[in-house]
Amino acid sequence: MPVESRALVVHGGGPTAVLNASLAGIIEAWTEAENGSLFGARFGVQGLVAGDWIDLSSAGPEQVRALRTAPGSAIGSSRMNLSETAAERLLVDLRRKRVACLFYTGGNGSMGTAWMLAQLAERKYPALRVVGVPKTVDNDLMVTDHSPGFGSAARFYALATRDIGEDNRALRSPVTVVETIGRNAGWVAGATALARQDADDAPHLIYLPERPPTIETICQDVTSQVERLGRAVVIACEGLRDPEGIPFGAALDRAGSAQHELAQNLGHVLAQRVSAMTGLRARSEKPGLLGRSCSFAVSSIDSDESYRCGRAAVEAAVAGCGGTMVALRRVSSEPYRCETFLTPLASVANAERLVPDAWITPSGSDVTPEFVEYVRPLLSPIEERRRFGAI
Repeated sequence: MPVESRALVVHGGGPTAVLNASLAGIIEAWTEAENGSLFGARFGVQGLVAGDWIDLSSAGPEQVRALRTAPGSAIGSSRMNLSETAAERLLVDLRRKRVACLFYTGGNGSMGTAWMLAQLAERKYPALRVVGVPKTVDNDLMVTDHSPGFGSAARFYALATRDIGEDNRALRSPVTVVETIGRNAGWVAGATALARQDADDAPHLIYLPERPPTIETICQDVTSQVERLGRAVVIACEGLRDPEGIPFGAALDRAGSAQHELAQNLGHVLAQRVSAMTGLRARSEKPGLLGRSCSFAVSSIDSDESYRCGRAAVEAAVAGCGGTMVALRRVSSEPYRCETFLTPLASVANAERLVPDAWITPSGSDVTPEFVEYVRPLLSPIEERRRFGAI
């Protein structure tokens, strides 16, 4: 790769609490390799196609270190789609500007865009190396053991569920519905199981979109828990629907969009319906975007792995490995150890990894010990709460 070549970083989709850690890894590794200038597309695809680039080469060591713990995206992100026609024009511009490496950070949709660019580059600009950097709180990227961003979001919701559960125990609501993030995959919802210190701790019921329940089933489950314990904390993934594909009467944001349609107020509607159908008092909690962006609940493992993925992406590009995405392979769970490797962009583009059915209990209202053991090392410790007396 010629010294005067340039590289460009693009962020796609929703930011995470550790997205900037991968950016820090890219900046550091690129600077160490002394490959030339490094830029960031301002607000993702929007800046990519407009040529609105931020110079990252001038970032000093202190700025880069600060990035490792900064939430959001320091260069901005976007959900804007890139058409093939626009991509062809973009490649002409990248060639003219001598961009030799394109680092595309995001989830399965972003990897789809990266794969399209890599395919076009093979025909129209072979010198361009497109390398994907994994990022998604939904944890639904294929091939990789898990996705940077997931561990921190999962830790936030596990901590929130633990503390909501203590509140619910102290002053019985008696029913609290907690809505977690997750469009079609219930990884974050399932991770709230780590909030449990004892068998009867919250969450008492966990519903994942992979196993759609009826509203009647939810009400029966809630009633049984309240009769047994006097309380119930219910976890509902925001993408949850009934067996007919209906979100229980919740309003839809961007209805009709295969990519973006999502219930706006699922937890609130579920609490209302449970209350109306059972006579129990129910309320809802929706941390929403706080769950994916919260910097004070970051998993140190998640942050470190995000940083390592950024560095690995540069190493791959410098070695000439385009058309690939950096992925994580679990080497050991006890002690936990993970390594990076490369997988073809084609293996992850626009594909979605859901929670395996075997990791959901037969009742459909909880996750299995196998799920818990998979996710436990990724969150950093969830501290137990000391209790006095028996309530």
